[in-house]
Amino acid sequence: MSGLKSFIKRYIIKPLIPEKAILEIKFLGRNKYIQFFIFQRILRINAHVPWPIHMSSVIGKPQNIIQKERLPFVGFHPGTYVNATNKIYLGKNVRIGPRVSLVSGNHDMNDYPKQVKGEPIRIGDNCWLGANVVILPEVNLGNHVVVAAGSVVTKSFGDNVLIGGVPAKILRELDVYKGNENWTQYILNGRKEIK
Repeated sequence: MSGLKSFIKRYIIKPLIPEKAILEIKFLGRNKYIQFFIFQRILRINAHVPWPIHMSSVIGKPQNIIQKERLPFVGFHPGTYVNATNKIYLGKNVRIGPRVSLVSGNHDMNDYPKQVKGEPIRIGDNCWLGANVVILPEVNLGNHVVVAAGSVVTKSFGDNVLIGGVPAKILRELDVYKGNENWTQYILNGRKEIK
């Protein structure tokens, strides 16, 4: 049986299924991948987004989201709202919780339909945005910034801090991030530690 599995993997799955899809299946799991595939590719909900996202998430201008790594997927959790009008830059290993809003665009106060050009949102490596976080235009978050659930981030913060509140402020300093930064290899390796 193992010979048949090896044959199928080498001569059928690898040539027919792109590496991008294999990565998505390993990250999401087979059942979730099928669910996302049905909603995005068959029912055409969020079909304009080239990576798997939850059916209740909304992503405007996904081409303006620039990620250092493909994983984790922006919009994977339910209720995520992303307005990438003025671009959004995401570092490696950025975790985005459910119902997070990233709003890079803004409107002219004297002409509401008019979009105002501004600086992009920049989120550094190893950041974690808890549930219901709102990141407003032109915010820069350094490396290893943890944003507490329910926070509204209206200004920029440096490295290694826990922030929270409305508006967000520094709650405490953090040590340098010690976790695995190579998330993609971790997933491809079957979620086993990389030595």
